[in-house]
Formats: sequence, structure tokens, C-alpha cells
Amino acid sequence: MMTPMRYILLVLGAIISIHYILSFTHEEYGKATSISNIAEQWTGSKSDPPYKTPVPDKYYKPDSPMDLQDRKANATFVVLARNTDVIGIMSSMKQIEDRFNRKFQYPYVFLNDEPFSQEFKDHILALTNSKVEFGLIPSDHWHQPSWVDEDKASKSRADMVKNNVIYGGSVPYRNMCRFNSGFFYRHELLQQYRYYWRVEPDIKLFCDVDYDPFLMMQDQNKVYGFTISLYEYQSTIQTLWDDVKTFITANPDLVAPGNAMGFLSDDGGDTYNLCHFWSNFEIADLDFWRGEAYSKFFEYLDEKGGFYYERWGDAPVHSIGAALFAKKEQIHFFNDIGYRHEPFQHCPQGNLHAKGKCWCDPGQNFGKYLRANVGPPLKLICLDYEWYSCLNRYDKIFS
Repeated sequence: MMTPMRYILLVLGAIISIHYILSFTHEEYGKATSISNIAEQWTGSKSDPPYKTPVPDKYYKPDSPMDLQDRKANATFVVLARNTDVIGIMSSMKQIEDRFNRKFQYPYVFLNDEPFSQEFKDHILALTNSKVEFGLIPSDHWHQPSWVDEDKASKSRADMVKNNVIYGGSVPYRNMCRFNSGFFYRHELLQQYRYYWRVEPDIKLFCDVDYDPFLMMQDQNKVYGFTISLYEYQSTIQTLWDDVKTFITANPDLVAPGNAMGFLSDDGGDTYNLCHFWSNFEIADLDFWRGEAYSKFFEYLDEKGGFYYERWGDAPVHSIGAALFAKKEQIHFFNDIGYRHEPFQHCPQGNLHAKGKCWCDPGQNFGKYLRANVGPPLKLICLDYEWYSCLNRYDKIFS
């Protein structure tokens, strides 16, 4: 006869045999009765933290398709950048897309004097559905020309450093100013376009731009648009105006009738008042720069060497070119585009601020913050007309 212990062992053996058979023949049973599963009931799962599980697609609302306008201008954004500018450019580009380009879908052209890294390209392409092209600047369009007297140029840089002139000792900055003055519009990637909007790293675009500024420029025959105008540093352009006067004396037929000389000079052109449009924001006509008048003007200035012997900037060169070779009505102040490039900004005032859903403080306009509390309601003072702004001179040429 079998003892009770033998019966117990026989039953346990039968149970274990059935368990193993079921584990191999029934997958779900095997998972449910596995040692690891039983242990998890006591200790908890060893999986990743919950936040590492992506949010299911069912919670996402896809973008509604934008109704693109039937008509577009032949235009692009132009961005001069280095690989190290990627974070600042991403910030600028995100604002451009959210405030304007998601609706209008204009392309981008990125230019660099060195090849763009794949990391840079990947970050940029992730921000837009628009066409993006990356271009390399030809060496002779960027670097200091061989005919420049380096001894003279280096002495000038040393003097500017001694006198604390901003970017006074920088050759790359001079390369950039010369390139923006007379070469960017010659780049092969831009030959297909008529209009451009210049974008810099780390800007702020404060307002929705719900209309197409390119089409407006095209339909109204505008050639240059700005948001901020101010005075140039005299120490950077000591001889520029003398060379300008020599050029226009020799080429009076290139100067446009009804031009904006009054913006540049308070005495009919004898002296330069230093006013210029701040060119880190500009929406303009590429064909204007490619035209005979400006082309001859730039070539003349370039031969003088002032980009390296002094520190001529693209802002005064573009501004003087636009003011002399276009009619004043062809230069447009984008009063409704809120924009900041350190340390200055333009913030639309009154109804324009509300219409554009602007997030800038109307009391912080142009260069500094100013409020005048004259009792309720609080009065906001527009600083577009502070002494270091040239907007009043722009207004005056139309009076």
C-alpha cells in the first residue's frame, strides 16, 4: 500500500507535468504563470517610466489645411548663418513660421561661407514644410580681396580697437558687410527669385503678419522695406559720403527723380546726417540691387576699399543706394510688423497692435522703455520718434 506521503508526491508530480504541458501548448497560460509575471505582481513592473511612452495618436488634432492664396510673389527668405548660429536661427525661424509662413509657405535660402553641417540642416528642415536650400558662398564673394592694402587695413583696425569702435577689429564682420552690400543677390540660389525677406538669428517677430508683404511690394512697385531706422556710427564711415558725392556727380543720370535724399541729408546732399535703415530686417527687390545704378554704385565703393580701410556697413550702403536710386514712394515703412533685433525694436501702436495680436509692450518702442503716468488712463509715449531714431526724417520727405 502507498503511504500518504507517496500520494502527495504523486499528485504534485502530476500537477507539475500538466503545468509544463500547458505552458508549452498555451502561450497565454505560460505568460500568466511565469515566475517573472508572478514576481511583478509583488514588486511592480520593470518597464520604462510612463512618460517615456508616447502619447497615443488619438489625442492629437492634426493641423487644419491652410487655404493658400491663389497668387504668390516670386520671393524667398534669405538667411546668412554659421553652423554655430543654429539655436538662434531656429528661434527666429519658428517665429517666422508661426506668425506668417505657415499660411503663405515661402521658401528659404540659407547661405554660409562654410558647408552647413547635417545637424544644422536637420534642425532647420524640421521647422517648416516649405522648400529649403542651403548654399555655399564663393570665396571671392566673402574674403578680403587680394588688392586691399593689408598694412593700411590692419592699422585702421588697430585704431578702431583703440577707440572702442564696435566690431572695429573684426575682419569677418567686414567680410559680412561687404557680402551683404554687393554679393548676396548674386548667389546662384537667389537668381530664381525677385523679392527677399532677410532673417537674422535671435530676432523677435511680435505680431501676426496676415497679409503678403511680398505681393504688396510687387503690386505697389516698392523696392525696399524697413522697420527700424537710426543713425550710423560716424567713426565707421569717415569717407563714405565723400565717395558717394563723387559718384553721383559723375553719374547724375543714375540718380532717380523724386528720390529720398532728404532722408540722408539736411542740406541737399552736401553732408550726410548718418540716417540709415537697419538692414538686419529688410524686405526688398533683388532686381533693384541687380540693376545698373546700384551695381555701378557698389562697384565704385568697393574699389575705394572702405569696407576694410574703414568699417562701412551694409546698412548705410543699402540705405544710400535705395534713397538715391529709387523714388521715395518706393521705400516702405512696415509700421505693422513688430520686430526686435537687440538692442532696438519696433512695436506697432494703437489699432495696429491689436490687429496684429502683438505681444510686445507698446510702451517699449525703439531703444528704451518709457511711460508717462499722467493720470488715468496711462499714456503711452511712442518712441519711434526718439532723438536717435530717423523715422521723423523719413516722414518729413513726404511732407
